[in-house]
Amino acid sequence: METLCDTDLIVYAHCLDHPGQTSQDLAASAALDEAEVRRSVARLLDAHLLVTADAARGPSAPLHAVSPEAAAARVAAPVEETIRRQRQQLSQARAELSRFLPVYLDRDRSLNAVRVVDNVVEVRHLLNKASRWCRAEVRSAQPGGGARKPEAMDEALDRDRAMLRRGIRLRTLYHHTARFNGPSQSYVSAASQLGAEYRTVYDLFGRLIVFDQELAFLQAQDDEFGAVVVREKSMIAYLTEIFDRTWHTAQPFSDAPSAGLEGTARELHRPILRLLAAGLKDEALARRLGMSLRTTRRHIATIMQDLGATSRFQAGVIAAQRGLLGR
Repeated sequence: METLCDTDLIVYAHCLDHPGQTSQDLAASAALDEAEVRRSVARLLDAHLLVTADAARGPSAPLHAVSPEAAAARVAAPVEETIRRQRQQLSQARAELSRFLPVYLDRDRSLNAVRVVDNVVEVRHLLNKASRWCRAEVRSAQPGGGARKPEAMDEALDRDRAMLRRGIRLRTLYHHTARFNGPSQSYVSAASQLGAEYRTVYDLFGRLIVFDQELAFLQAQDDEFGAVVVREKSMIAYLTEIFDRTWHTAQPFSDAPSAGLEGTARELHRPILRLLAAGLKDEALARRLGMSLRTTRRHIATIMQDLGATSRFQAGVIAAQRGLLGR
């Protein structure tokens, strides 16, 4: 279809005002060159903005204007049909090729049962590939309050959206502190509307993603961007059981303001007391609960004030006497 111009607007307007005119009539009434009008009519006919019931009469055929919406529908129809066929072909191809996936995974698993990947680009590539081949369910644990870089969260949401549209079940565990994280709240809200499930716990075991109980990704030790890729069946079964046990005791995700900001914050005091009593230092305690060191120390100061304690040891003694260390 040729690009339409200002002359076409004039001719189209005249056809709206004077239905049934010919090209010659339009040239006379619009005071335009007849050859220019014929070229404009040809473009408008090609764009389906003009129609004629008697195309064989050429310049003498009566012309009628059509609404832009109807014209757009006629232009889009063959394109949409092509897209529909291509999507159907793609779906059929994926279904056919997925039959070979178990064979590939069995061979690949035996050769690469555990693999360390220290390149963030390759990690993202592997995650995207696993998402495309996923058939049933993804289990995910995201410690640290859910805080991730915006580009990583956007990429993850694109992956999640594509899987949810294919009927894949997505379950994700966060620390309770994710309730205070604005980007995490937005991410959970968007994905939950598509069917994803989210729960939170105080003490999370670590970063984990398991696809179909066949492929797992763990965060590499001392490497924020690296990953350990696991394909060994027994290890994956063990990781899946850890996730499922935690999931059953976790709470449905709710952002702190809707759940009561102060009450939600104070819910963290009991696990903090337990970890303090167990002898954890501030840095280790912050990692376990997915909080910053500054926030952790602020909570500890509030706990000591509430208990009337002048030292952490005294706070532990008072908490034990009051039965505050139980689960």
